[in-house]
Amino acid sequence: MDAGRLLHDLFFDYTLRTVALGAMALGTVSGTLGAFAVLRKQSLLGDAISHAALPGIVLAFMLTGAKDPLILVLGAAIAGWIGTLGVMWIVRQSRLPEDSALGIVLSVFFGVGLVLLTFVQREPTASQAGLNTFLFGQAATLVMEDVVVIAGLGSVALAVVALFWKEFKLLAFDREFGGSLGIGMRRMDVLLTTVLVVAIVIGLQTVGVVLMSAMVVAPAAAARQWTDSLGVMVMLSAAFGALGGVTGAVASSTTTGIPTGPAIVLAVTLVVAVSLVFAPRRGLAWEWVRHRRNQQQVRTGAILTDLYALARQHTDRGHGHPVAVLEAMDAKRGGVRRTLAVLEGDGLAKREADDSWSLTAAGEQAALAAIARRNPDDG
Repeated sequence: MDAGRLLHDLFFDYTLRTVALGAMALGTVSGTLGAFAVLRKQSLLGDAISHAALPGIVLAFMLTGAKDPLILVLGAAIAGWIGTLGVMWIVRQSRLPEDSALGIVLSVFFGVGLVLLTFVQREPTASQAGLNTFLFGQAATLVMEDVVVIAGLGSVALAVVALFWKEFKLLAFDREFGGSLGIGMRRMDVLLTTVLVVAIVIGLQTVGVVLMSAMVVAPAAAARQWTDSLGVMVMLSAAFGALGGVTGAVASSTTTGIPTGPAIVLAVTLVVAVSLVFAPRRGLAWEWVRHRRNQQQVRTGAILTDLYALARQHTDRGHGHPVAVLEAMDAKRGGVRRTLAVLEGDGLAKREADDSWSLTAAGEQAALAAIARRNPDDG
C-alpha cells in the first residue's frame, strides 16, 4: 500500500481511524503516567494492576449483565485499585519486599479472574461472548464509543497530573522533603496510583491484560534515555506512546493476520530499541563512540610520552625512532601505526624519510602536557 493511500485511509477509513485514535489516546495517557512509575522503580506495578483488573471486569459483567465499556472499565478500575492497595498493605504490614507483594497480588487476582471468566463462559447465554478478549486485547473491535471512554477518562488522569505536578514530582524524587513541606505524601501516593490505575484499565480492551504493562513501561523507558528533565521525559513518553499506538494500528491494518494489540506493543518496543542504541549520552552507539575516543586518547598520550622519552636520549630532538621500538616499549598496546597517523594529521608527529617518527614542536608541548596530567604532583 502506498503512503498516499495509507494516509487517506488513516483519516477517512472508519475502522482504521477509530483504532488509531484509541491507540493514540491510550499511548499518550499510559506514557505520561508510566514516566512516574519508571522513575519510582514501580515498573511491575503496571503489570500487577492490569492483571488485577481482570476479576473486576468479569464481576462488573456478572452484576450488570451488560458489556458497556464504561461499566467494565469501572469494574476493572475498582479491582485494580483494590489490588494496588493490597500491595501497599502487604509491604507495610510484613517484611516482604515490594516485588514479592506485586507478584502475590498479580497471581492471586489474575487466578481469580480466570476462574470467574471460565465460570461465566460456561453459562448457556451468548451475552458473555467477547469478555475473553480482555486477556490479549482486540483493538480492531473498538468503536467510537470506546474511544470516547478512553479519551474522557484519560483526560481526567492527565488533568490530575497537571494539577498535582509539583507534588508528584516530589513523590518521584524526594518523598521525605515533600513530607517536610507538609504535603501528605501517602495521599499523593494513593492519588498517583489511582490515576495510574485509570491509565491502565482504559487500555485493557486495546492491548489486553497480558500486554498492557508494556504500554506503561516501554514509552517511559525510551524517553528516559533521551533526557534528565522530568517535564521533557513526560512529554517524550507521551509522544512515544502515541507514536507506537498509531504505528501499530497502521501496521496491523496493512498486514494480514497481525493482531492490533501485539502490533502496538511491538511498535513501542521498537522505539525503546532505537532509544537504547541511538539516544545521546545513554545510547549504546554513542557509548561505543565515546569508548573508542577515550581509547584513542589514551593511546595518543602514551605514544606522545614514549616519543618524548626517546627524544630526550638524543641531542637532536628531530631524530627519528622506528615503529618497532615504539611497539616494543609496550607490547600490549596495539594500533601504534594508526595512532602515529592520527598524530601526524594533528601536526604533533612527523614521519622521517626512513619511516621513523619524531615529535614536532607542538608534539613536544603536548607530550609535556600529557606527562603533567599523568603525574600532577611532579609539577
